[in-house]
Amino acid sequence: MAKKKFYKSGSATIALNKRARHEYFIEEEIEAGLSLQGWEVKSLRAGKVNISDSYVLLKEGEAWLFGATITPLSVASSHVVCDPTRTRKLLLNQKELSSLFGRINREGYTVVALSLYWKNAWAKIKIGVAKGKKQFDKRADEKDREWQVNKARIMKNANR
Repeated sequence: MAKKKFYKSGSATIALNKRARHEYFIEEEIEAGLSLQGWEVKSLRAGKVNISDSYVLLKEGEAWLFGATITPLSVASSHVVCDPTRTRKLLLNQKELSSLFGRINREGYTVVALSLYWKNAWAKIKIGVAKGKKQFDKRADEKDREWQVNKARIMKNANR
């Protein structure tokens, strides 16, 4: 019986959206597949992707990823028109789509891209149902982070 070989090159994470956790309260995370073209997969393997300004739009019963930039490689095929910011379809089952539609219809909720990663040989994106933070919420989170760092420093020095 032959063993399957999976693609592994360093880390499975391709891109992170660090700003999303700063700007939003993430209430639910969902893993989705991406409908990609061949040149996009090559660019993902090279790490030429940016999802920091991307969000998900739900229309006509489907989910679409907007604002993700996949920079084409210079060695990409010349007969294909490479649009770095094209909208890409997210592959979700009907139960996940209906759940997203129900959550989005409530006031103040949006869907943002959190991370892009490899799962075996497939490119997956983690999306999050989020609610926007106010300025005082951001300051409170920053204060909590600073307190955790100071607490760790105090505990380290106390144990010496």
